[in-house]
Amino acid sequence: MHAQTAEEARAAFLSWLAAERRASAATLRAYAGDLGRFLAFLADHLGSLPDRAGLGQLTLADLRAFLAHRAVGGASNATRARELAAVRTFFRFLAHTGGPDCPALKLLSTPKIRRPAPRALMVAETDRLVDEAGSLVEEPWIAARDAALVLLLYGCGLRSAEAVGLLRRDAPLPGEERPLRVRGKGGKEREVPVLPIVRDAVARYLALCPHPFTPESPLFRGARGGLLNDRLVRRVMQRARSALGLPERATPHSLRHSFATHLLASGADLRVIQALLGHASLSTTQRYTAVDETRILEVWRAAHPRAKEA
Repeated sequence: MHAQTAEEARAAFLSWLAAERRASAATLRAYAGDLGRFLAFLADHLGSLPDRAGLGQLTLADLRAFLAHRAVGGASNATRARELAAVRTFFRFLAHTGGPDCPALKLLSTPKIRRPAPRALMVAETDRLVDEAGSLVEEPWIAARDAALVLLLYGCGLRSAEAVGLLRRDAPLPGEERPLRVRGKGGKEREVPVLPIVRDAVARYLALCPHPFTPESPLFRGARGGLLNDRLVRRVMQRARSALGLPERATPHSLRHSFATHLLASGADLRVIQALLGHASLSTTQRYTAVDETRILEVWRAAHPRAKEA
């Protein structure tokens, strides 16, 4: 029986992720790329790629050299932290499937990441975008599509991938009370209430769209009838920024930030916002929904029973 190579161990790990963890195709590509760069570095750094057993003999200096190599190559702290997380997960898999462990990995610190503040739009900016998104192109059905898309992103707090992943049978329409069922990261589903203005915009788009639909057709279509993708969604926002003089932070994802930030600033409960966004951790919601200090004081003064005595 031959000793398993590092590449074979990597392949076994990716197969395990797909079969046991049911990782998405995007997650599998990310792990494959991160581990591929790690193993390519080891082959160059050590002169040859160690077998599976030899991976356990890596030293702290070897691991630090990998992070330094990636930094010299222009990888940010966030990228290197992600790559190191992939390496750690890989070694946990090895340790639980016959070894080896890598003691040096436990001594290695993760590169510090400075998380950016949420890039939400001001209420006036989102109002202008929502009001005028459907008037920026001449083709009526595409204008109606853009208006419905912007309203869904902002009105329901969707990621752009979640919006373009909706099917015709998912379409929220006027007169319905059912929430929108959204498939988020990792295939996790959540239900989101839909405002009447959003339902009306979706209905107008469907009435004008010239392409035929079946229940399983993509809800949002490109000009030729194909699936609207993330790149085209970004183009919608680029067009809006240019036509309406919006800031550079006006991106598809900024509408999700704005949804959460504006709800919180209006007094919505953080746990409710967490559920609407589909966050597994409340700390993630807190990062996305910063409230200015003045608003915090206003809520405190209004809510605390003894605040008026101060």
